[in-house]
Amino acid sequence: MNNRRLCILALSLTSLTATAWAASKTVTLKVPGMTCPTCPITVKKALNKVDGVSKVKVRYENKQAVVTFDDAKTDTKALIKATTNAGFPSEEQK
Repeated sequence: MNNRRLCILALSLTSLTATAWAASKTVTLKVPGMTCPTCPITVKKALNKVDGVSKVKVRYENKQAVVTFDDAKTDTKALIKATTNAGFPSEEQK
């Protein structure tokens, strides 16, 4: 087998293995800076822009966002960064 084919085979196996380890995770973020009923729109848009996010539910009443994401593509730190960059600092709710 020549080097090019070997490289392609190795890359293919690597991507299949990474996909097998990927899992859907859900995290709840506290977003205390939401001060009006329209704030959740901005928070939701910011979170939906993060690669790997599949579902976002933002509740103004609870000042929280529940986010489902692919943990092979993103993590909680990136979600917190997204809300913070949108003007709504957040933290993981334990």
